[in-house]
Amino acid sequence: MAITENKWGVIYCPKGGYRNHKRWKKIKDCLHDNAIDFDYVQSENTDSVDRLVKMMINNSYKTIIIVGGDSALNDAVNCLMSVDAQVRDSVALGVIPNGTMNDFAHFWGFDEVDYEQTIKWLKAGRIRKVDLGCIRYVNRDHDNCHRYFLNCVNIGLLSTVTDLRNRTRHIFMGSRTLSFFFSFLLMTFQRLDYKMHLKINMDEIKRRVMTVCIGNSSGYGQTPNAVPYNGLLDVSVVYQPKVTQLFEGFYLLVKNKFLNHKSVHPYRTREVEVVNSNQALVTIDGRLMKTPIGSYKITVEQEIINFLIPE
Repeated sequence: MAITENKWGVIYCPKGGYRNHKRWKKIKDCLHDNAIDFDYVQSENTDSVDRLVKMMINNSYKTIIIVGGDSALNDAVNCLMSVDAQVRDSVALGVIPNGTMNDFAHFWGFDEVDYEQTIKWLKAGRIRKVDLGCIRYVNRDHDNCHRYFLNCVNIGLLSTVTDLRNRTRHIFMGSRTLSFFFSFLLMTFQRLDYKMHLKINMDEIKRRVMTVCIGNSSGYGQTPNAVPYNGLLDVSVVYQPKVTQLFEGFYLLVKNKFLNHKSVHPYRTREVEVVNSNQALVTIDGRLMKTPIGSYKITVEQEIINFLIPE
């Protein structure tokens, strides 16, 4: 499927720092070198991507490129899901990875370093319809809410690690690996499990659980077999391991062998019902969300977003 409209709308989401702005200048130069006609805007903060995507849709851009990470992509797809299906189907979304977390870009083989190759792939205009997961919940104001995700929802300890990482990232000058590892060490002093009640397919789980990952894609290594185009969600439920096994689990996660850990129990499903998670923290595509009130459901909608992928 080829894109007929040539004008791109590019949203640059800076991570901060002089190096990142130098990188953005190189990306702009590469876009010009590839004879791509584009307009660009810079997001001011994490709340502005939604507004900028809406602006580009309203101004009839048919190709919207996010220069950012998973959280920025999450904002973009949620904005697209808020417009009429006819409008959404006319827009193709692409990414040049530039975030702290770029897991969905990595799934397709996009690399932060090789942005020249990424731009060439995007220019080729190959589009695939991809799935979105959706979490439906009630917030603290008792409003019925929903949020879509491309990558995953995490419930429990890994969300706590994300919260700790966000608090400690400045110590390690923005390093994802160092802040994650330090947060992993800190979590040994945190609550390690939650009494949960989950319904997955015909199984009903009522026990203490360390963490749950519901993946539409690779889920930061926790759902490594998930693909965002089969209409299914992969789920990894991690029961409470011994403290010494936590480090084995971290090693297997880094080596992309997470499912080999004996405390990990995998599922594949269309729906997960979280009847009770005992106030465990929840993250969506790597961003901490306000903990839902009561039970909530996570489902999948098949082939609903146009996404630019490599040739």
